[in-house]
Amino acid sequence: MKHVETRRFADRQAAARKLLELAAGVEPVNGRIHIEKINAPFLSKNGCKGAEFGAGICYAVGWTERRD
Repeated sequence: MKHVETRRFADRQAAARKLLELAAGVEPVNGRIHIEKINAPFLSKNGCKGAEFGAGICYAVGWTERRD
């Protein structure tokens, strides 16, 4: 039997929180944050997969669009 390790950012909410945390530490250029500034640390330092990044970024965009 193969044991599967639990993925820390498999939950899209957890991934979105981490992405927003990373984005808060990045200096915007012309009011925008370059995606590669949060993509690389999320994938390399946290050992995440692209699917986790994609799900997290979609969820985070939903959070930022709902602000009133």
